[in-house]
Amino acid sequence: MKVLHLISGGETGGSKNHLLSLLSKMKQDDIFLGVFQEGKLSEEAKELGIPLFVFSQKSRYDFSILKQIKKVIREHAIEIVHTHGPRANLFTYFLTRDLSFKWVTTIHSDPTKDFIKGGLKGKIFTSINMHVIKRIEHFFAVSQRFTEMVAGFGIAKERITTIYNGIDFEHEPKETITRADLNIKADEFVVCMIARLHPIKGHTVVFEAMQELKAAGVQLRLLLIGDGPLYDDLKTEVQQKGLENDIEFLGFQEDVDSFLLLSDVKLLASYSESFPLVILEAARSRVPVISTDVGGVKELIADPSLGWVIPPRSPQAIASSIKEAIVLKDKGELKGMGEHLYDKASTNYSIEQLMEQICKTYKKILS
Repeated sequence: MKVLHLISGGETGGSKNHLLSLLSKMKQDDIFLGVFQEGKLSEEAKELGIPLFVFSQKSRYDFSILKQIKKVIREHAIEIVHTHGPRANLFTYFLTRDLSFKWVTTIHSDPTKDFIKGGLKGKIFTSINMHVIKRIEHFFAVSQRFTEMVAGFGIAKERITTIYNGIDFEHEPKETITRADLNIKADEFVVCMIARLHPIKGHTVVFEAMQELKAAGVQLRLLLIGDGPLYDDLKTEVQQKGLENDIEFLGFQEDVDSFLLLSDVKLLASYSESFPLVILEAARSRVPVISTDVGGVKELIADPSLGWVIPPRSPQAIASSIKEAIVLKDKGELKGMGEHLYDKASTNYSIEQLMEQICKTYKKILS
């Protein structure tokens, strides 16, 4: 079984971590990774010893690399091309005209929102992506909600496999950064938000919640881990709201575990997600989660003993959940919630079960 995974290569978040964790566990001789550009993903793939092809696009519209991809597929007798993201989908669509292979994809995000706030160009890209998606033979949806979403695009349910995300729970998070390093007091309440600085991640709503909490006299520190196109706009917004002393912009961080370990809760405020790996990373660090009701979050955080699931775009819900978490910390009960979340996540969302289910589906597709 020869499989080529294709992805743009510029990813730094969940889809990157998902793919690297998966491929590092699979049989290396039969699994290949192809990227269209150098980046963190290709660097880490090399370190992990994953067989890698870098096709080096001159721009995202450089279709000359199709010849390189075709050569790899032919020379390595690739039977399955597994795509991740709109660009990989589009290029594979053109490959199907000349080559014979099975085409599968993992839906990491809502394709109708991949180019949100992209103006006319974004609308055109979304239209092209939706057209291409309907040509794919099989879909992996990382939550039941995403399975229903894909079916809503007119895809027959027998072409969709619900397969929950997973991470390596054998990896033990280590603290390499302390509160003292960040000038945070030992008793200060710390909220960690690990998310790209992008419109869909909900930072503005979080700032509104922080304003509400500050007005009510609630003291806490918000750590923002991640970079992205909204950096300047969000920095300005924080200044305008008078929150400079309450919110820290820490940029992209390779070691998110350390920031989770020094935090009291992990916050996810996205308007759309599939099954955010960062929630599993928080669970691995035994940190409770406050998350908007997106993707498969409710399938993990199924009851209040595991964390908070709140409506998207609601600063009031974020503020209320943080207040409740502070009360639980004062009672000495917040850490127990993190332990409970770890127990469920480590049992049901391991990288091993993800790998086994994907390989089982590959074999079924080929047969």
